[in-house]
Amino acid sequence: MIAVINGIATILAMAMFLGICWWAFSRGRAQANREAAMLPFALPDEDATDKKN
Repeated sequence: MIAVINGIATILAMAMFLGICWWAFSRGRAQANREAAMLPFALPDEDATDKKN
């Protein structure tokens, strides 16, 4: 009986993983992914703040 429960839990976990992957890479998330990828470049350079002093 435990083996059946473990199998069901494994299948549910795999389905959840695949669902999250599908959601993350879907066309509707493309713009949000592009914006998130550019966030590190939106910060000011550290060298620019050091030269002010």
